Amino acid sequence: MRGAAMSLTAASSGFVVLLLTVPVIQGQSDWGVFYPHTHICASKGSTVEIHCSYRSPSRIGAFDTTVEKTPWFTEFSDDEPEYPGRVQYDCHTGNDCTLTIRDLRESDSAEYKFKFTTNQPGGKYTGEPGVTLSVTDLQVLVERSSTQTELKCHSSCKAADRPSYVWYKNGLKMREETFSLRVSVNDDNSYSCALKGHEDHRSPPVYAPKLLSVSVSPSGEIVEGSSVNLTCSSDANPAAKYTWYKENDRKLPSQQPQLFFFSSIQPSESGEYYCTAENEMGRRRSAHIFIDVKYAPKLLSVSVSPSGEIVEGSSVNLTCSSDANPAANYTWYKENEDSPKASGQIFTITDLRPEHSGNYYCEAQNTRGRRNSTLNLTVVAGKSVLMINIIRLTLVVLMLIPLVVLSLWTRKKKTLSLNSEPNEAVKMMEVDSCPGYENSTTAAQTQEPEEQEDLV
Repeated sequence: MRGAAMSLTAASSGFVVLLLTVPVIQGQSDWGVFYPHTHICASKGSTVEIHCSYRSPSRIGAFDTTVEKTPWFTEFSDDEPEYPGRVQYDCHTGNDCTLTIRDLRESDSAEYKFKFTTNQPGGKYTGEPGVTLSVTDLQVLVERSSTQTELKCHSSCKAADRPSYVWYKNGLKMREETFSLRVSVNDDNSYSCALKGHEDHRSPPVYAPKLLSVSVSPSGEIVEGSSVNLTCSSDANPAAKYTWYKENDRKLPSQQPQLFFFSSIQPSESGEYYCTAENEMGRRRSAHIFIDVKYAPKLLSVSVSPSGEIVEGSSVNLTCSSDANPAANYTWYKENEDSPKASGQIFTITDLRPEHSGNYYCEAQNTRGRRNSTLNLTVVAGKSVLMINIIRLTLVVLMLIPLVVLSLWTRKKKTLSLNSEPNEAVKMMEVDSCPGYENSTTAAQTQEPEEQEDLV
């Protein structure tokens, strides 16, 4: 476009809002610069074209006037703006010139002026004031209450007429064409907006935290005393605020909310951890991650059961215990002996003898290290053992005496029975056939005391 009909255009990479479209001509007599628009508002990342036209006297005195240079410059520099690869100048016939700026940045916001220089001494002119360019981001503002969330499409460009907006839900166009949109609390969808007529240039989407995760560094085995980082990350817009918790919902203080740091982690800090991410659109909670701190055996102790005096012939249990992660393996040794006596947490010794006396030590070992502890074992014979043996012998003797007496008495009785039967037969014969019966009887009676003595 040319002259008064000239307007501002934008490439497909951005949209432009015109704040003031009153043409302005600066100049005196035959000198002047014409700007179709003095205020331009464009979105970040878009392409903008700033138009102008100029005029100068065809002759100054006896000399023809020709324009030799037609640069643009900003209020920050008296020379051409330095935007390598993003700026293009184009001057057409009829004294029309265009400044094109691509991939607009917020730093491009400035006042742009056109000036030209002729072949005549002092023959140069600058169009004052120039064109003010404002670069802005179209964005969705979020206002959250306890029951709902209100979304507002916002631009720092103030248009003369209130523009119409188009809303998008998860990338799909919605029917609503309002300045604001109301959604439920903790809505899982993403929302963006655009100016109607510039739908290709939407605002960045807003959405509640998603893809919430917790990572541990370094990965692998966590050892007591090492430094450990827990990192909470999510995909959220606006940016999320992070909070850390340990099991049972105990809130943890953290100087860097997205990062929880252990400078020298201890076994007591083992447990489950999780984080939450929250922004104006909602709140999300991560899965739990378990921190398992490994350490060598500690607090090693040994004990004997039953306690007290250890008597020869009895049995004892030697027990070894420790605090270790992973769990320790136990091995028992006797002092001055190379080979192990037993393995396992409990070592049982039966039928103790004096040679079992001595120092025993238990060794606890896991992948992080080893520890050992010593126990002295003393086996005593003592009076108690002797008394037990005497009592046992006495009981045996007392049980055998009646048996022996009974056996002897039975044996003697049989002997007396056998001897008495022949004697009685002889006596009867002597009485019947022989005189002197009384003498024979007397002789038999004299043998009875000896037999009675044998019986005793």
